Amino acid sequence: MASRLTLSQALGTDGSDYMHRQKVPTHYQISAQTKSRLKYCIFFHYLLFFVMLSKLSADILDHLDIFILEIEELQIPQPLWWEYIWCSSLLVSFIGLSAIKKNQIKSLKRYMIGIVVLGFGPLIYGIVYYLSDVWTYLTIGKTDDIQLWQDLPYGLLWYAFILLATQVHMFSLLFSWKLLTAWRSRGSKKNE
Repeated sequence: MASRLTLSQALGTDGSDYMHRQKVPTHYQISAQTKSRLKYCIFFHYLLFFVMLSKLSADILDHLDIFILEIEELQIPQPLWWEYIWCSSLLVSFIGLSAIKKNQIKSLKRYMIGIVVLGFGPLIYGIVYYLSDVWTYLTIGKTDDIQLWQDLPYGLLWYAFILLATQVHMFSLLFSWKLLTAWRSRGSKKNE
């Protein structure tokens, strides 16, 4: 004969004493959400890198002695050194992705420093370099003094790119800061 098993709740409780175990601490929620957002920022950084790489392709192919008529016909202006330095900021994103994966505070700090130096530094130089062309175009219009590419003001095109890149880098730093705050609040010293 099978024994009759009756389940009943403990005396003196209404059965809701387990509710505290079902709440996820807020710093884990913030960490998961912010990691996802930072990954999106890094993805957009990659997209901007490929835009910059397509601009630099004519110069890179010239250095490799490869001639492609379609690219040469575009008459892309020669790149400046800040464009190559900005491209190197893509390498910093690998440090950021590794920090996200392993929850490493020290690596995330390196990522943030790299974005400031290799991301924002060249962009600020580009803003200063093209400022006179953009100002001339906005106040006077098309003149012989400003550089044009495909009948568009070259400095204004760069300002559009710089605006997008600045937004991506600003959000990357914001989400990195939020991750640092969330990771520090959990009290773990092993990742520093």
